Amino acid sequence: MKIGLTQILVAFAIGVATTAVAGAMPSDTTRKEFFETRNRQYNSSRTLACDLLHTRLDLRFDWAKQYVEGVATLRFKPYFYPQNTLAIDAKGFQIHSIVLLDTLTAYDSLSRKTVRRPVRDSLTYTYPGQKTIQLKLPRTYTRKDTFSIRIVYTAKPNELPGIFTRTNGAITDDKGLYFINPDGKDPRKPRQLWTQGETEANSCWFPTIDSPNEKMTQDIYLTVEKGQRTLSNGRLVSSTPNADGSRTDHWQQTLPHAPYLAMIAVGDFAYVRDTGPRNMEVSYYVEPAYEKEARAIFGRTPAMIGLFEKLFGVLFPWDKYSQIVVRDFVSGAMENTTATVHQEGVHMDRRQLLDGDSDDVIAHELAHHWFGDLVTCESWANLPLNEAFATYAEYLWYENARGRDEADLHLLADLNQYLNEAEQKQEPLIRYGYADREDMFDSHSYQKGGRVLHYLRRMVGDEAFFLALKQYLIRYQYKTVELADLRETFEDVTGQDLNWFFNQWFMAPGHATIKVAQSYVPGYVTLVANQQASGPYTPVYRLPLKVDVWVKGKLTTHDIVMTQARQSFTFPAEQEPDLVIFDADHRMVGTVEQERDLRMTLFQYDRRLAYQERHDAVLRLGDKDKGFFGDISAQHKLVEALNDPFWRVRQSAINQFADYKGPLREEVVRLLRDKAQHDKKPAVRAEALLTLHSIDAKANLPLLKAALADSSCLVASVALENYLEQQPADAAKVAARFEQSANGEILTAVAEYYATKADPARYDWYVSNLKQLKPQEAYNFIQVFGKYLLRSSVDLQRKALPLLENVARFEKPWFVRFGAYQALGLLLDVDGVEGLRQDIRNKEEDPQLKSLYEKF
Repeated sequence: MKIGLTQILVAFAIGVATTAVAGAMPSDTTRKEFFETRNRQYNSSRTLACDLLHTRLDLRFDWAKQYVEGVATLRFKPYFYPQNTLAIDAKGFQIHSIVLLDTLTAYDSLSRKTVRRPVRDSLTYTYPGQKTIQLKLPRTYTRKDTFSIRIVYTAKPNELPGIFTRTNGAITDDKGLYFINPDGKDPRKPRQLWTQGETEANSCWFPTIDSPNEKMTQDIYLTVEKGQRTLSNGRLVSSTPNADGSRTDHWQQTLPHAPYLAMIAVGDFAYVRDTGPRNMEVSYYVEPAYEKEARAIFGRTPAMIGLFEKLFGVLFPWDKYSQIVVRDFVSGAMENTTATVHQEGVHMDRRQLLDGDSDDVIAHELAHHWFGDLVTCESWANLPLNEAFATYAEYLWYENARGRDEADLHLLADLNQYLNEAEQKQEPLIRYGYADREDMFDSHSYQKGGRVLHYLRRMVGDEAFFLALKQYLIRYQYKTVELADLRETFEDVTGQDLNWFFNQWFMAPGHATIKVAQSYVPGYVTLVANQQASGPYTPVYRLPLKVDVWVKGKLTTHDIVMTQARQSFTFPAEQEPDLVIFDADHRMVGTVEQERDLRMTLFQYDRRLAYQERHDAVLRLGDKDKGFFGDISAQHKLVEALNDPFWRVRQSAINQFADYKGPLREEVVRLLRDKAQHDKKPAVRAEALLTLHSIDAKANLPLLKAALADSSCLVASVALENYLEQQPADAAKVAARFEQSANGEILTAVAEYYATKADPARYDWYVSNLKQLKPQEAYNFIQVFGKYLLRSSVDLQRKALPLLENVARFEKPWFVRFGAYQALGLLLDVDGVEGLRQDIRNKEEDPQLKSLYEKF
């Protein structure tokens, strides 16, 4: 699963992000107490009394009532011990009948033969709390026996008691099955049905053993309306018209997988067929409006499959691979076996794709088909065995498809995301003491986990790392695993005892925080490294690292192992080094603080080292506080960095010249204008426009106006916002040109301009656009709508209150609800608004928003 938007934390400040280049979504800067996990109750793997071998589902859908009418046939065998009872997870069902389907062996006196006779016995059961069906079997079964249960039921996911619904930062709802626009009355949304099973929500729509350490095969028969397209796990075996005008599609999954990975989707989807390795089916299900863009969105998938097969050493293990985009999805994406579900933000036209694609999400969910679907964590405490690998696969894709710089940028972003969360909590990656299984879906399991795997790769080497992955996948295919299984596989390959590594990085909380002091005496350079505790339970880490020492322009790399809180390392150096880099390959999970003077920083950039070193040098050279930027040599080097081969370094170098008035002003402006018009990367062009605007806004108006026609929505929106901000004579005409744009960033730029005018006639324009924007775009737009209302009449403010209240209470994404709540905060002078906001706070059920509201 990819957490996606819900992973982004909300900011307390009311307002829109400062620049369009950075993107504008909420972020949380609050600090919480560190979690104490040592005294929590141990969460064990589920004890399996009976093994679920196969599931057959025959399903119809009542769209008016939003019910599932189902017949489930489940085949079991006792796991080891004889059983005469059976417990089946089924949340909130109306049970119509439960029948035992069995065969008994008996002696037939007429034929004088032993025969097997079918048994169809109705079973008595209890259903305490409508959570688990407790069945009494008519006889005792041993592990050599199999038997089947048929349950006729109605699932009512929208009527589940509150005990079954939960929200957190990763999965915002867990009722299992969702009807979207079921009555077709919302013109903004298609009519769809889809499921989301992780963690244990699939038992809200079919009876099962809802646990990750269970594995089953399945046949799913979906009876749907004519014209609706279906998707499920495995392959489509048949599609049969029925006499009543409906159609029944039979989807078959012949290889075992965990129940939480079962899925169905129904709706009006365009189907685009692609081809993967060995001519396997790779397909994309999108809304019809995006049919032509489907390959542009997902078209790297076949190449990803080929890459992962090569790296992991195991062929894609399933029948086909489909990806489907749905509305109002409750997470970022979900790796259901052979059928990944994506949230609607993946839908982008070709112009939007110029500013960035969804390859990280696509690679993440695909990689789960090895790590998570083929080999599955046996309990939610072991979730990083799924998510850390899928997160690291994003790096592997970027490394191989886009180069080391792009991959390192992505990996550094992962580290920063974890470090941001670590300011609020620090827990072990493997957490048997979690308070709630949903808490496992955090930046520890994902981003820190991926960084730990990167460290392991750098430590053992590529050949050993990928051979161990291959053996792990082969050894445990179609099985479930815990951390010891991964450790033992790596030990078998490397011959090393790696218990220390797995204990400190998977079983202990925190990360390494190192401060390095450097000194030189003739012939030797000495580094004194201090480990500082990042949290209350941080161990003193054992850190195998590399140190690069540059002397007279020549590099020498030293391997070290840090094992103490304070430790010195001395290396030969015939003169004072040009540069010393502690943790030279940036493998460490944590931070390194190492001072460098201007001479070293200039050398650091000149050597054209990895992305982190070049980018770090640019930031150091642009540092106004430490005085580097005041030196003309630093400014010259930053001018040179404007042509760095990697776009992110160029973008940061441009940013250092914001408000620049120095001696190189003429050259800098010339180069920035060139970058604004000709750089291949939209983010660089946008940054150049912003920086030029800060240097001389009026002089660059013609450049901004020309950039309105840029192929990139990002660049056009930055140009539009800054052009309109200057209120040129044609501002109204220019705004009118873009007020019907389909792009949220451009619409928000127009909205900023209209907010300064506060024309009451624009009210309906704001409302209509707010209703049609994607959730990712709506947060910023609603903030600007609040600015417009702040400058408007009290009557117009009162008119907007019901709309803002409705969004703040009921809009699906929590960050959009929060945006409306913030906009209401601009209208506190209107009678009743403070009481309304208090009521919204009191009735909010989302833990993230509740936590945020408590901080106000």
